[in-house]
Amino acid sequence: MNTANGAKVEIFDPPMCCPTGLCGPTIDPVLLDVNEMVLKLRGQGVQVERYLMTAQPQAFMANPQVFQLIREQQLAALPITVINGRVIKVGAYPTLAEVQAALDGQP
Repeated sequence: MNTANGAKVEIFDPPMCCPTGLCGPTIDPVLLDVNEMVLKLRGQGVQVERYLMTAQPQAFMANPQVFQLIREQQLAALPITVINGRVIKVGAYPTLAEVQAALDGQP
């Protein structure tokens, strides 16, 4: 796997109570999986950024693909995952396998 070669993963999260979503009285297991995936990817040398609409709206507006998806689908488009400038998943979080396949250049 050539995942670390300047790879960048960006996750545009839906509105959440905190940056990871791992807060509040109940924790969504999907968000636990996403957090674990982020830690694994960072451990492999991959740059991973997560953006919250309420905290970093400029990141959403600065990416034309993300901005267009939100204009078309509104909050239903979120989360959006972008790898090396290419949208790979819309409306759901990707699995680690999906991210690694995209990092390796597979469709």
